[in-house]
Amino acid sequence: MLRNGLEPWHLLIVAVVFLLLFGSRKLPDTARALGKSMRILKSEAKAMKEEDGTQGSAG
Repeated sequence: MLRNGLEPWHLLIVAVVFLLLFGSRKLPDTARALGKSMRILKSEAKAMKEEDGTQGSAG
């Protein structure tokens, strides 16, 4: 029944649902906010990794 989890037409349906829910005006703002959140998450993860590395070698 579910041999190929996601097929191209599934993605098309998801895109249409996003357009209907958010409208074409809000999509750029939503994408910008998502990108900003991803950058913040990446920088915080990097800071945590560096913090763990410096504590491990000092102790």
